[in-house]
Amino acid sequence: MKKGLLIPAALLGAILAFCLWNGAAMSAHTARWRAQLEEADRLVLLEDWQGAAAAIRAAYAGWTERQTYLHCVTGHDAVDDAEAMYHRALAFTEREEDSELRAELADLRDQLRLLAEMEEFSLRNVL
Repeated sequence: MKKGLLIPAALLGAILAFCLWNGAAMSAHTARWRAQLEEADRLVLLEDWQGAAAAIRAAYAGWTERQTYLHCVTGHDAVDDAEAMYHRALAFTEREEDSELRAELADLRDQLRLLAEMEEFSLRNVL
């Protein structure tokens, strides 16, 4: 390879490596948060409101720890929407409104899935 092409090729390789890492990291984070929210949903069915609130707070704590990362790598609107959903879910938990909470948890899990999909390294996302 010519010397003049080495730097651009290394840069492209570094960008590709970051994209692959970012997609895997986002998938791992969102999978963990979705699992915590599924546990909260299960606890709501058992009418364990304190357990459900604890599971949602645990997911939200992990979410909060990653705010800077999330705002750097993904769209602000999607992150802000999920943030609002977390707050609504906690409010429904405090009022013990099971049907509204379960619907909000389903929407939030779907929003987190979409966040992971937005960061996947795929032809659809590249184009």
